[in-house]
Amino acid sequence: MIYQKKIGVNIMVIDATFWVAVSFILFFGGLTYLKVPQKINEILNKLIADIKNEIDESEKLRTEAKTLLDNAQKKLDTADDVKNDILDQAKKDGDKLIIELNDKFHKSSELKKNLAENKINQMKEKTIKEIKDASIKIAIDSVKKIITTSVDKSKLDGVFQKNLDETKEELKKINS
Repeated sequence: MIYQKKIGVNIMVIDATFWVAVSFILFFGGLTYLKVPQKINEILNKLIADIKNEIDESEKLRTEAKTLLDNAQKKLDTADDVKNDILDQAKKDGDKLIIELNDKFHKSSELKKNLAENKINQMKEKTIKEIKDASIKIAIDSVKKIITTSVDKSKLDGVFQKNLDETKEELKKINS
């Protein structure tokens, strides 16, 4: 500030700095009068509240997502356990089935073997019977020829009938 002396009084000369200070005070006074700082404060408080609400909402969403993730992981673990149980059960069932099929195969093979042996024994018995029958027939024919050539006709009929009856009796005994 520049001071000038006039009539013994110190008068202060008003310069630009003074007017800047006055306008600064008037500006802030006007802002205060119009309640601009309160409005700015209200706007900032509203923005802060909105941001807090968004943060709270995002925290809720994060918590829900964590819960959903935990539930999904539990379900996945449960599904994995169920899968393992199913695979174990399938393996046990498969082993049982293999054992059952193996037993059935052996039983079936044994049954077929027994049937084949029975059939072979029946065929053997039938063949032996046919051979015996053929042998008896040949023996009877041979005896008939011998008797017809060496004995006369009247004796031959008696011997033939006697031998025929004896042969029938022997055949009944053999077949029984």
